[in-house]
Amino acid sequence: MSIKRYGVEGGTGTGGSTCRSRGVEAGGWLYVSGQTPMKNGEVVEGGIVDQSRLAIQNCVDIMTEAGYTLADVVHVKVILTDARYFQSFNKVFREFFATTRLPASAA
Repeated sequence: MSIKRYGVEGGTGTGGSTCRSRGVEAGGWLYVSGQTPMKNGEVVEGGIVDQSRLAIQNCVDIMTEAGYTLADVVHVKVILTDARYFQSFNKVFREFFATTRLPASAA
């Protein structure tokens, strides 16, 4: 099986140095590491909406680097620090995913 790694150092997605690949493609699947609301190694200001948008965009950037689109996403795992953020997060999530193409989710 061929394995390709993306965003190891200097790639797109969450900024700063890391000890892991941001994405790994194996067996026709792309596994994207958890992304945080960081740009150039710093957490963005602006609250849950801006932070959610950036975390999702970081995932999209890694997918794009590997040749995938949001239409290829089959599962998403979301971890928020407070359940009260889910309503705002879900609005941002729907900006990225059309209602007819929603992936499975573990939230």
